[in-house]
Amino acid sequence: MKKYYPFIITGLLSASSALGLFFVFGPKPTMIQQPATKTILTNYSPFVEYPPNMGSAGAPDMVKAANSSKQAVVYIEALESSGNFFATHTTGGSTGSGVIISQDGYIATNHHVIADGNQINVLMEDGREFEAKLIGSDPSTDLALLKVENKSLPFLTFGNSDSLMIGEWVLAIGNPFRLYSSVTAGIVSAKARNINILDDGGIENFIQTDAAVNPGNSGGALVNTLGQLIGINTAIMTFSGQYEGFSFAIPSNLAKKVLEDIRQYGSPKRGWLGVSISPVNNEIADEAGMTEITGVVLEKVNEGSAAEAAGLDEGDIILSIDGQKITSSPDFMGKVGQHHPGDILTFAYVRDRKNKETKVKLSDSRTSTSADIANSKSADAIMDEIGFGVRDLNEKEQSKLPKGGVVVNEIEKGSQVEHANMEVNFIITRVNGASVSSVLTLKRELQKAGSNLYLQGYYENFPGDFAYSITLN
Repeated sequence: MKKYYPFIITGLLSASSALGLFFVFGPKPTMIQQPATKTILTNYSPFVEYPPNMGSAGAPDMVKAANSSKQAVVYIEALESSGNFFATHTTGGSTGSGVIISQDGYIATNHHVIADGNQINVLMEDGREFEAKLIGSDPSTDLALLKVENKSLPFLTFGNSDSLMIGEWVLAIGNPFRLYSSVTAGIVSAKARNINILDDGGIENFIQTDAAVNPGNSGGALVNTLGQLIGINTAIMTFSGQYEGFSFAIPSNLAKKVLEDIRQYGSPKRGWLGVSISPVNNEIADEAGMTEITGVVLEKVNEGSAAEAAGLDEGDIILSIDGQKITSSPDFMGKVGQHHPGDILTFAYVRDRKNKETKVKLSDSRTSTSADIANSKSADAIMDEIGFGVRDLNEKEQSKLPKGGVVVNEIEKGSQVEHANMEVNFIITRVNGASVSSVLTLKRELQKAGSNLYLQGYYENFPGDFAYSITLN
């Protein structure tokens, strides 16, 4: 045993030396502590502690506005029925939404919601049902006014659509796909939009939002976070026929004026200026010595019009109306369209690189020169001017298309019809609200239409009803 001692001692000394060198030159020991796990909701920021029940920072509380507003939004069913004392036959119609705007039962909606019906039924959010009377409608603004018999209805008050700001929160309330009292939220994406769905007579001044709107929302309410009515939902821009991120509403200031006119007179009383306009571009602004691209150019001033009487002339650039800056053609049309015949407006404009000002007394649109010009044209000349051709339905189409109508079989490239986004095979059923069942009746209505054409109809293989507005030169 003694003979192994030297080896054992040598081994212990070697191990001790190795351990000593490791502690001196080896890595320092690190203490690793696992963090305590914490569960957070993914719609909260992980970097901020929110008090219980607190929503996203900066988001408004829209619950009160939604609950109060949806009680005043109704479901509308417009039926086209015929028959006698013994039997009634329903042949078609449409559905949509409406907004109660007075305690005694006046209801605002779109013209295209009720245009195909002679019996209008209204269903309220609380389940009550009424039969409504049509007080009047205006195809050029796509607005209609109904009345039900009740003296104690919930209603919405009008807000000021001119004060809306881009990015402001809004709610769209209506009945998409018969889903009653649906509320969606979004922001104001743009103002004074022209989407070529109505005419150019002063009404293409839409509020654009990204609140989801679908078929059935037409005529419903666009409200702000105070629960005020700031628009009537009217249209969407889409390739699929359903919502794709863009919805459009008639501004409340324009709607209020038109609806009040209908209530008092049965039809709108629109002040007439008597001009054709175009937007200002960079070249026009440079020639006029302007520092920014804004306003509209007067391309044509009708003889005997209010504009001519006020001294306005072709080439003048309108900068503001009553001190309100004009940003675009739709903005100009919207501001003029809010006024009555006889109203006096102050126009600021540029002529020969000089700033000028004049007062314009609006005339009555019913006596406008442009309407007389349109009436003097033949129907064939009107169709050539706007660039489309039509044909009657064939026997097969007549049997499977109960709505009837006239087929658009040709659209000229670059024409007004093409710019309005109409497509070949569109079937026209109405011209300015009057039914058409043949090429002959279509031509008759074209000659009676005046300067603004409002063409309604449908596509055989595409759901829903469509409308296109075109202005004659």
